[in-house]
Amino acid sequence: MAFGIDKYELNNWKARAKSGEIAIITHYWLDERFPDCDSVTKVACGNYQKLVQWGRAYGLREKWIHERGKLSHFDLFGDHQKRVLLAEGLHGQWKKFIDDEAR
Repeated sequence: MAFGIDKYELNNWKARAKSGEIAIITHYWLDERFPDCDSVTKVACGNYQKLVQWGRAYGLREKWIHERGKLSHFDLFGDHQKRVLLAEGLHGQWKKFIDDEAR
């Protein structure tokens, strides 16, 4: 279950990804398979090879990509999530969804 973002943010993320941009969005997320995680960062791109190359720069494996038609994406949690958000300059997403001290 995803929450903490609105339809505008979600649709904007999808449009940027479909246009070939590396699009990053974070939202609250609860899944019983991951009891220690309450957020996920999704990194998508309509250009699969561009997404693979981007992921390699962060040590992410191609086999971790979820193939969803034109919105193939990585799901990032924990250390990968923190490292990517901060390296990409997405401090707002980090503070809103992950940084316990800021909440």
